[in-house]
Amino acid sequence: MGALEGVLVAVDGGNSKTDAAVVGAGGELLATARGGGFRPRAAGLDAALDVLSETIGAVLRDAGADPGDVVHLAAYMANVDLPGEEERLEKLLLTRGAAPSVTVGNDTFALLRSAVTGGWGVAVVCGAGINCAGVAPDGRTARFPSLGAHTGDWGGGSELGRAALWHGIRGEDGRGPRTALTAAVAAHFGVGRAIDAGLGIHTGEFDEGRLTGLAPVVLDIAEAGDDVARGVVSRLADEIAILGSVALRRLDLLDTPADVVLGGGVLAARRPLLMDAVAERYAALAPQARLLVPGDPPLLGAALLALDHMSAPPAAHEILRTTFRRP
Repeated sequence: MGALEGVLVAVDGGNSKTDAAVVGAGGELLATARGGGFRPRAAGLDAALDVLSETIGAVLRDAGADPGDVVHLAAYMANVDLPGEEERLEKLLLTRGAAPSVTVGNDTFALLRSAVTGGWGVAVVCGAGINCAGVAPDGRTARFPSLGAHTGDWGGGSELGRAALWHGIRGEDGRGPRTALTAAVAAHFGVGRAIDAGLGIHTGEFDEGRLTGLAPVVLDIAEAGDDVARGVVSRLADEIAILGSVALRRLDLLDTPADVVLGGGVLAARRPLLMDAVAERYAALAPQARLLVPGDPPLLGAALLALDHMSAPPAAHEILRTTFRRP
């Protein structure tokens, strides 16, 4: 054992970044660190695990701890969307010796735990992609595959970007109404026409991932009054409300006051047009829902879940929340 004993490691892994924290058994935040994104589908599982291991190693060094000091690892990750994927990653981390005890879950659960003190409610993440998960007071869960159109999913920054490209091209060639998205798409990719962006993606000249960068542009154009862009934002608000309200219904919480936590880059930006539309739809579909956009990071939720796993006392949870909120 090193100088510290009984530390916990918490991880919030996203597409663009992975955040990690080391927490003492009493809830003390000892260190945080940031590494690259966790993208097992794009980079391969081994490469994604290497990034995760590097981030964990860095945060342990910053805390002055050794790997042998870790008693539990709580990893809540994007791109781990199915229970079978959670189990597989958990086994791989155990095999790699990341910790003697490991819990893996989708990052939506960390978002939920960051904002709710009772440990139950529903969370909707809208970042590069979209996801939703809920936990009932009795521990039952509700979740969605969130793997894309082939599992019935739509939304997130990447879908906003694809919609901008689709509408921009059709507005340009006459198949659709004229829209400011046409010029915005061309400018984003540095080409003369929106169709050149689409052709560039087809030929490999442009990385399709660059479409995600159009998400705030779509919101800007919608807020400026463009009808086509406003329609895209309206569809996203529909999806955010449908996900949360269906999860509430599955958990028998639709007619009960319950928290719905909204997070991810698109929602955390609190853009008024989108947020007003989301609130309006929840008022119709789930009028008892209490919408929350937390100021605390999902990494706090992952750390609180680590404390939950170790049956830490309430005082430890409060100490952790307090230390995360210090400037």
